[in-house]
Amino acid sequence: MVRFLKEQLRGILSVLLFLLDTLVISIPFYTIALIKFLLPIKAWRIFWGKVLNTVSMMWVYFLNFPQCVTNRTRWVIRGVDSFDPKKTCLLMVNHQTWIDIMVLVKLFYRKIPAFKFFVKKELLWLPIVGQAFWALDFPIMKRFTKAFLDNNPHLKGKDLEMTRKACEKFRDMPVAVFNFVEGTRFRIEKHARQHSPFVHLLKPKAGGTALVFNALGENIHNILNVTIVYPEGVSDFWDYLCGKVGEIRVHIEQMPMKKELIGDYFNDPYFQKRFQTWINDLWCEKDKRIDEMLQWEQA
Repeated sequence: MVRFLKEQLRGILSVLLFLLDTLVISIPFYTIALIKFLLPIKAWRIFWGKVLNTVSMMWVYFLNFPQCVTNRTRWVIRGVDSFDPKKTCLLMVNHQTWIDIMVLVKLFYRKIPAFKFFVKKELLWLPIVGQAFWALDFPIMKRFTKAFLDNNPHLKGKDLEMTRKACEKFRDMPVAVFNFVEGTRFRIEKHARQHSPFVHLLKPKAGGTALVFNALGENIHNILNVTIVYPEGVSDFWDYLCGKVGEIRVHIEQMPMKKELIGDYFNDPYFQKRFQTWINDLWCEKDKRIDEMLQWEQA
């Protein structure tokens, strides 16, 4: 009972620290965001966008602080540990829980450029948060279902064009784009519904990744293939805040960006097949790596 109460208090303290961090940073952040919104000159918007990135990284710093104070999670990290914070990179990550984002923030803070990840267009309507996504130039995605496109064929390709334009903003500054390649969190029922050929992973969505490569082109300096494993089982975010996630294992592989990965995925059948083969092979290796990581000996 005493342990349970301590864990709940730890979680509440984490939330309070997160809220305090957000309240303190929000005043300068939204002031600068308003300036950026009102300025019609592209060069000035780019400048204030960089300032906003700096402010947001201050928020990330204090976001990590309560984790250090309250979290008792044991971390096992293997692979590459040296990165260039001035070069654009793409992180290809397996996705199981919202804790994944906290893991990436903790591991890569100040080691790689400003974090960016794809968000759904619907999230722009969220008070405060949606405006922050816009101000930080997070790539916004609008996904249309197959049924919707069947009834509105004139919108076919519109969602992809939105993604392409969003990524083109990153040509003006180094960024680290988080790409959860499976497109959604791993769940047993999703795995079964997909008839996924992998044991621990859902099928990778090649189109979205190819689109990022095509939009950013050779601006991408390297690819970080990140594999996250929770050996005690996947927990929810509250359990993480309460310090109930005993261990997290991460493997990081750094791969060079190749010209062969840049092409027109949606109009070039040959390139599409080649790219699908590449990403499926990568996912096969990741699936095997997860098996290995689950067998890592206690350090």
